[in-house]
Amino acid sequence: MSSAQATVIAGAPRSLRAAWVALAGLSAVFLFEMLDNSILNVALPTIGRELHASTTALQWVTGAYAVVFGGLMLAFGAVADRFGRRRVMLVGLVLLGLASLATAFVNSVEQLIAVRVAMGVAAAMTTPGSMALSFRLFEDDGLRVRATTLISTVGLVGLAIGPTAGGFVLAVAPWQVLLLVNVPIAALAIIGIRRGVAADLPADLHRDPVDVAGAVLGTATIVLALVAPTLFVNDGAGSWIPWAFTGAAVIGAVGFVVRERATHYPLLDLRLVAHPLVSSGLAFKAAAGLATAGLGYLVTLQLQLDWGWTPVVASLGLLPQVVVLVAGGALIRPFVDRVGLERAAWISASSVVIGLAVYGVVGRYGYVWVAAALVLVAAGMRVVGVVAGVNVLRGLPKNRTTIGAALTDTATEVTSGAGLAITGTILATLFTGPITTPNWTTHQTTQFHTATTTATLTLTTLAAALVAYGIIRSKNH
Repeated sequence: MSSAQATVIAGAPRSLRAAWVALAGLSAVFLFEMLDNSILNVALPTIGRELHASTTALQWVTGAYAVVFGGLMLAFGAVADRFGRRRVMLVGLVLLGLASLATAFVNSVEQLIAVRVAMGVAAAMTTPGSMALSFRLFEDDGLRVRATTLISTVGLVGLAIGPTAGGFVLAVAPWQVLLLVNVPIAALAIIGIRRGVAADLPADLHRDPVDVAGAVLGTATIVLALVAPTLFVNDGAGSWIPWAFTGAAVIGAVGFVVRERATHYPLLDLRLVAHPLVSSGLAFKAAAGLATAGLGYLVTLQLQLDWGWTPVVASLGLLPQVVVLVAGGALIRPFVDRVGLERAAWISASSVVIGLAVYGVVGRYGYVWVAAALVLVAAGMRVVGVVAGVNVLRGLPKNRTTIGAALTDTATEVTSGAGLAITGTILATLFTGPITTPNWTTHQTTQFHTATTTATLTLTTLAAALVAYGIIRSKNH
């Protein structure tokens, strides 16, 4: 047994250094989550051209991952709280490595989407554990904030440098390399988790039966809700298929709520979700997920396809975001100490909404406005990613930490998927022809600007509503 394991078993570490092996492994897990989509976004135009992907198919290269990730996290979170968080995470990391290796053999967009689905399953098994295990390592809220800040810093550095690094990689290597990078990350995470995190003690788990029906209903509802907008574009509102998917999503949501209220052992205890700390934290995380996904997707397309920047130059255009995400970690603790966890959560979530609004209103008029939007969104996301997640776990029992972490990540991933679905659907509806076509006509450029403004302001409205709800709920704490 390693000294780090002995520390965790004997008692809560009194410093980050005492748990550095565990934190290194958990940081690698979070790095995968944040690096994955960011490094892939810059390659979307290249992937579209090489694999002859339609606008809708290109959307699902990233959307399929988010749908599967968001749909399965609650189920795997519940499984981890019952059968061992460490065990579930290690299995997921092995799957991640294998799925990433499969990228080397992809030669069609359908195969790439299948790989992304497998990676989404792996992420659902691993990502909630990074937050839950880091929270459980410490008893002091201050150390919890610092540990979460450290892990999120590593992940957000990956998110920040992903597009820049991806742009340079594309200049010298095929796009598949961008996903193969997950293999060494998975290996590092496995080493850190095995050596630094002790297996869960039976007393820290609960043995309630797994709510299989609730898991199926929850997953189906999320998947149906995110697929329906794409079907409206592909088949038209006159077709019965998109309406059937929409109706099924509504029925699934109602069925899920009824099931969770009626069963003795719910997958998700809705009474816990109603706690002000939990519901407000989830609202803030959801707003951030909705905004950042849509903004990242649109800015990438704008810089490369509208303004004609090369992947390398476009990646350099995202540097303001990089600087804020990397440097902002040092400001989180003093900011939280000054205003408190609850106020820090809603202030940072509001910054994300404001940044999205800036991009929607004036982003087309020059790079300075794009940079301003990136800075505001990055600053808000940097803080809300830490404090909102900690608040959610503070409001839950200790033996529900993984399902709680899964809940926060589900809120982010589902709204990220929704942001991509809304953005992609509006873009596909208003833009004529394949979006990767070179040398747009004046009419196509106008269509792109209209679609960008419409999509961004739609997301801004939804994100603002979520932040307003979160503020109202937080005042009841």
